[in-house]
Amino acid sequence: MARKTILITGAAGFLGSHLCDRFIKEDYKVIAMDNLITGDLRNIEHLFKLENFEFYNHDVSKFVYVPGDLDYILHFASPASPIDYLKIPIQTLKVGSLGTHNLLGLARAKKARMLIASTSEVYGDPNVNPQPEEYWGNVNPVGPRGVYDEAKRFQEAITMAYHTFHGLETRIVRIFNTYGPRMRLNDGRVLPAFIGQALRGEPLTMFGDGSQTRSFCYVDDLIEGIYRLLHSDYAQPMNIGNPDEITIKQFGDEIIKLTGTDQEMISLPLPTDDPKQRRPDITKARAILGWEPKVSRSEGLKITYEYFKSLPEKEIQHKDFTYYNK
Repeated sequence: MARKTILITGAAGFLGSHLCDRFIKEDYKVIAMDNLITGDLRNIEHLFKLENFEFYNHDVSKFVYVPGDLDYILHFASPASPIDYLKIPIQTLKVGSLGTHNLLGLARAKKARMLIASTSEVYGDPNVNPQPEEYWGNVNPVGPRGVYDEAKRFQEAITMAYHTFHGLETRIVRIFNTYGPRMRLNDGRVLPAFIGQALRGEPLTMFGDGSQTRSFCYVDDLIEGIYRLLHSDYAQPMNIGNPDEITIKQFGDEIIKLTGTDQEMISLPLPTDDPKQRRPDITKARAILGWEPKVSRSEGLKITYEYFKSLPEKEIQHKDFTYYNK
């Protein structure tokens, strides 16, 4: 059987690099694409020596050309942390709109199946908990988070339009909070922010009173869910995440215990449109994909903490105070 070819955009990022690893393991030819605006080549440099791996430094918001046959496209190119999309809001909107349009056109030309990475942020600050796929969300389109939220909502809409109008094979994954090795320590999300502060001996900063909730999924579990969704027959959006919900205050206490530090937690004002609840309803993933997370938070956090501890000291000491409880 001929080796199948997959294009992965955002390939040098946190999730993109893990997807490259998975599809290499499954004996695909992997074409990786990233403009490195937030990605890091260190995440995929171990793959460069392989004959079934190629890398293109390219911005998918511009015309995308890939020679030869293409069986699948995974569109994971997008800033995904508040620090990034607040610094580069226009690029965030463009990769979700123009980039998605370009890749859908490529998928149509190549007769390839395309899976897009959407996000739990399409639900905004939800009035329903947990969030099922049928919930339409509570999103402020002109707030600071709107550049990311609305880029992803448009991305879903145009992908579904290509599916219904052109008959293109498409899949939509709504990704909830995910963590693991290769996260950037200072990318603005609560987990690396807390661990970075613990490693530097600083107080852990939470926003508000810490009663808002998040649900953390270990990266290996998420990748397995994406792999199964890509190969399923399900074209509607699907939540992939861990429904084990925890408050930010409880999570901070877990990090303090994990790192063996004795820092206090201090409170800062709640950012605009910060979601108060975040928990996936994974009924569909369980029923259709036979998928649910396997890695406990305590197990995944130990692995992630060891990864962060192994980083160069200059990366641990570098800090950016503008982050959010994402």
